[in-house]
Amino acid sequence: MPTAHSDAITHLRAHDPVIAELIDRFPKPTFQPHQNYYQELVESIISQQLSVKAAAAILKKFQALFDSNHFPTPHDILTKDIETFRSAGLSRQKASYILDLADKVIDGTVQFDHLDALDNEAIISELTQIKGVGVWTVHMFLIFCMGRQDVLPSGDLGIKNGVRALYAPDQLPSAELVETIAEQNNWQPYASVASWYIWKSLDNEPVIS
Repeated sequence: MPTAHSDAITHLRAHDPVIAELIDRFPKPTFQPHQNYYQELVESIISQQLSVKAAAAILKKFQALFDSNHFPTPHDILTKDIETFRSAGLSRQKASYILDLADKVIDGTVQFDHLDALDNEAIISELTQIKGVGVWTVHMFLIFCMGRQDVLPSGDLGIKNGVRALYAPDQLPSAELVETIAEQNNWQPYASVASWYIWKSLDNEPVIS
């Protein structure tokens, strides 16, 4: 992955002077792929619309519900009910989402062993079948879990704020305008890395819109 980031930096520096300036200001991207796909999605659901500190506290309580040293499997999750998950601080809605994810993994609706062979759109199509997992969540999954290089989370509020600050549109840009700016500045095939620098420009983390 370091080589891929180097290729991305070379490409973006050559094509977009705004991103080139950010490359000079900030270190190289730190996201690396890993294959804890199921755990990543459970944690993503738990963390939605929460601060990092609050999400970590609830995740710790969630894992404490299970008498195990490993992350709870889908079968483990289905041994609990919504009220049990609520006792760990999850909302009723998030508890139902986690149960739905466990159901879909067990019945084969969602499979993780073939995701690496799929393109981004196919992964989005498959994972958004899970209740509570929208396009934004899958974009974050593609970038920070799978390490995909060419993902543009155009609906992310942090990206929109960064584009407004850096490219000076008159108002908060739409997702379509973000996509147009990315195309005009040749972010592909490294839109994930460009997005990472946009977030860094705000000293920001991805923000769900």
